[in-house]
Amino acid sequence: MSEGEVFHEKQRLELCAIHALNNVLQERVFTKETADDICKRLAPQCVMNPHRSVLGTGNYDVNVIMAALQSRGLAAVWWDKRRSVQNLCLDKIQGFILNVPSRVSLGIVSLPLRRRHWLAVREVNGQFYNLDSKLKGPACIGGETDLRSFLTEQLSQDVAEMLLVVQKEVDDDGSWLKPDDTRK
Repeated sequence: MSEGEVFHEKQRLELCAIHALNNVLQERVFTKETADDICKRLAPQCVMNPHRSVLGTGNYDVNVIMAALQSRGLAAVWWDKRRSVQNLCLDKIQGFILNVPSRVSLGIVSLPLRRRHWLAVREVNGQFYNLDSKLKGPACIGGETDLRSFLTEQLSQDVAEMLLVVQKEVDDDGSWLKPDDTRK
């Protein structure tokens, strides 16, 4: 499969969480409307919903991502970045959703501000791709060794976090972690 055949949604508004979900699933499943519905279910009594931007432009939090994945029989496993990514059992992981710092820009002007940004990484036909919605297209990372280096580099940023996207059963039995690492 060429990069042109890899599903990749591009950034719009503050919808990076939705783009990351769709990119990791490799199809358009979630929309702003479905994410807003999840927000309402998570906080039905709130006038100002704590799971999204008060302006209604997106900026969804991790709870929305987790609920969205659960609706598809998937789970989001928070990765303790004090561990080595060498302990990941990659064949049990459907993809990765990372939350990383990102520069803020107005057009071509980059501001001295940093915000949080969701991005997806997924294997497609034996190659791993960075499916960051801010990229013009999918960026091939390479094989397993390249992926582990990429994830290590991303997680080296102080505020970066990573979720493993796995089947519910894989979450339940913990098989996303190599057996020799017994700490869960």
